Amino acid sequence: MTLKSKALLIAFLLVGLSLIPVGDSAGKLLGIQGVDPLFIAWSRLAVGFAFVLPFSGLTIKEVGQLFNWRLLIRAGLFTCAIFSMLTALKTEPIANVFGIFFIGPIVSYFLAGLILKETITPARSIALLIGFAAVLMVVKPGFDMGTGTPLALLAGTCFGCMLVCNRWLAGQFRPRLILVSTLLAGSLALAPIAVPTIPTELDTNLITLVLVSSLASAIGNLIILQASKHLEASIVAPLVYSQLIIATTLGVVLFDEWPDMISGIGLIIIFSSGVCSFFLSNKKPSNS
Repeated sequence: MTLKSKALLIAFLLVGLSLIPVGDSAGKLLGIQGVDPLFIAWSRLAVGFAFVLPFSGLTIKEVGQLFNWRLLIRAGLFTCAIFSMLTALKTEPIANVFGIFFIGPIVSYFLAGLILKETITPARSIALLIGFAAVLMVVKPGFDMGTGTPLALLAGTCFGCMLVCNRWLAGQFRPRLILVSTLLAGSLALAPIAVPTIPTELDTNLITLVLVSSLASAIGNLIILQASKHLEASIVAPLVYSQLIIATTLGVVLFDEWPDMISGIGLIIIFSSGVCSFFLSNKKPSNS
């Protein structure tokens, strides 16, 4: 793959990554209006499944693969990440939740090296760790952090494992089949406990937010899966940090959550570390 084609693929990936905080912002708005996180998570999976299915190209032969044990592992990680994230967003600022969530790229990068034998280099490791240190500048963790912190940490850990799982499954199943399986299995698993939490009055505003939450997540994850088919998980990992910039922007626009000077510096470092890691991943090894 040439540098130009990889850059185009990464640009495509960044669009998909940007859709995730858009969906989570819609989920946070639903939570603010008193909607149960269980319903938000379940509706995201169920509506996403209904949207993706007609475009999935699912064949009769593939129906039997929807509940393959490897796909169910991804579905479990995805469902846990979504529910934990949405529950954390109910009480925490979106930038803080995404900041904690970025334990995911650290997990993904080193787990991909351990399990998938992907290349781990000192330079790229340092760039990724600098990015995570910058996340701490945004989050400024301390004893005064809210109760959503452990849930955001759980969400990030599940997401990091899922990034590795994406790469593990990439050569075995079609991206759209993976997504359909994840959305179907997750929605079926949550249905028994989520259906009783459906709001008694679903007005136009709530329905719109449910659709934005569901479709942004579904389309974003489909793009991530397509990109993961061609990019190493260790390359995808640092680019995930771009989501924090989108999340912070949405926090300002939708929730009036303004970052302070230290947070602003942290965001610049995060972006820089992602760019640096990308170029390091394309650096040709020395012949000496």
